[in-house]
Amino acid sequence: MKSFLFKKMLYDTWDNLFRLVLLNLGFLVSAAIPALLPRNLVFSPGIAVAVLVLGVLWCFVYLTAAALVLKEIPDSGKFGFLEFFQALKAGWLTGLIFGASVLVLGLVLYTSVRFYAGLDSLAGTIAVALMFWLVLALVLALQFFLPLRARFEANPWKAFKKCFLILLDNLPFSLFCALCVLVMLVFSLFTAFLLLGPAHVLSFLDQALRLRMLKYDYLEKNPAADRRKIPWHELLAEERAQTGNRSFKSFIYPWKD
Repeated sequence: MKSFLFKKMLYDTWDNLFRLVLLNLGFLVSAAIPALLPRNLVFSPGIAVAVLVLGVLWCFVYLTAAALVLKEIPDSGKFGFLEFFQALKAGWLTGLIFGASVLVLGLVLYTSVRFYAGLDSLAGTIAVALMFWLVLALVLALQFFLPLRARFEANPWKAFKKCFLILLDNLPFSLFCALCVLVMLVFSLFTAFLLLGPAHVLSFLDQALRLRMLKYDYLEKNPAADRRKIPWHELLAEERAQTGNRSFKSFIYPWKD
């Protein structure tokens, strides 16, 4: 499955490179609000904090809309500005809920780590270690939240729950996806987040989640099957046929095929 996932991601990224770069550029502009504007409002700390919080929330709304349109790549092959504005309308509440939840969890975890680290005791060290594993579990689970919300679950609260169910049932796969995301973000630093940026990450996670869900379709039809031995080659046969194969020449001169 993983090799096909990379292949599918490569093809879809190449076919939608301009759209992905535009989405990344829009996110950079959005992120500039909480990153830069509060520094110019030092004369009013209250306004600076408000701008920071609202800017972060807007970034999550933007990412939610991006996830909603990016699912169209494997479904219909394309999306435009109209679809993105429609996605903003459809996903703004989810984005606000997700952003507010991340902010609150981040604040609670930051405060807790500082408190327990300041105890300078064995109990404090154990508590900080537990916080680390809690953060790791949250990251591994919530990486699927936006693709899950976009593709399978409109209710954000149910999407939160399903994120953790997916993590518990697919821990190695979740670790694999998180590692791929980390590598993508590291490489994106060299392209100012325009290539392999947030849009590419969301597209990758959407593709990964969509293909992984084939496992549950198979288990639903075959309840007695071994969950540890999923016939991925058989399940991905139709996907492979639709994706096909391309030569290097077809990437550079697609109109000649």
